[in-house]
Amino acid sequence: MTLAFSGSSPYCYSNSLAMVLGTDAPAPSAIEVLTGSPFGAQFTEGGLPHFDPFGWDPDLGLDQALDLLGWTCRRTSGGEATEAIDRLRQASRSGPVLAGPVDSGLLLHQPWSAGEANGSDHWVVVLAVDDEQVLFHDPDGFPFATLPIGAFAAAWNSRLMECAGPFTMRSDFRRVRQVDVLAALRNSLPAAQRWLAGGRQDECQTQPDVLGQGAAVERLASQILAGLDDRTHDHLAGFAVRVGTRRLSDASLWLGQAGARNAAETAGFQARLLGSVQYNLVAGERQAAAAMLRQLVNSYGHLRNELGAAIGN
Repeated sequence: MTLAFSGSSPYCYSNSLAMVLGTDAPAPSAIEVLTGSPFGAQFTEGGLPHFDPFGWDPDLGLDQALDLLGWTCRRTSGGEATEAIDRLRQASRSGPVLAGPVDSGLLLHQPWSAGEANGSDHWVVVLAVDDEQVLFHDPDGFPFATLPIGAFAAAWNSRLMECAGPFTMRSDFRRVRQVDVLAALRNSLPAAQRWLAGGRQDECQTQPDVLGQGAAVERLASQILAGLDDRTHDHLAGFAVRVGTRRLSDASLWLGQAGARNAAETAGFQARLLGSVQYNLVAGERQAAAAMLRQLVNSYGHLRNELGAAIGN
């Protein structure tokens, strides 16, 4: 039996986009699928594994989701802190602003913040900026949060991913065409298939040592068997497995709604496999965790083929 999941997940950019689009927004779970995040895995040599596609990042995903939903916005980034804050203040006078990435380690309103940059990206919705503080909704569970301007700028002044510079924000959201969510999802299938085929190759994709999809999962399984360092273990157990599982679960739900039944079943199979890795990681059962991951390896190719069948190529 398949039951849609509802509950807490680190869906910060999808929740933030849903907030700024307001009553016209689809469910954050649908937005997440439209970003393309469920369709792959990637692992950089010397870096951390992620259950999202090779070459993908949330900044790209937001643009993809907005276009599929028939929206446009003004995206700006860079400059000095004072200039960026002035830009943010001006933009927030006309409506909510999607700001990010920000470094979650520097979000001092969160009681677990260490006050040190940790490289973890996050997105928030800025409501207003006065002479002393920034007022924002933090989808990590903090409505109407505030930070002193300097503290907010410090968190926002980070290059946390390829091709998303410091002080990136999106404002002036406008609908340019009417697209219902199921039409957007059907229109997203070719992009999902491309992500599964290996993502993009352009000036932003400069690292030759990144493995994607099944190869990334195979490497991760081997590293789990050999023993993970604390940083990688904590990243997987605290973030990557649970968000990756949620993404696949939502992909299964919405692919089914869009009529891609076989692809939905495969995504659901992937979700159950990856979800079962969580206990094994926390309990230190390395053999079981690696075995579950290795069952995922060939499933990315199956999902790509089933999406191709759904779109007729």
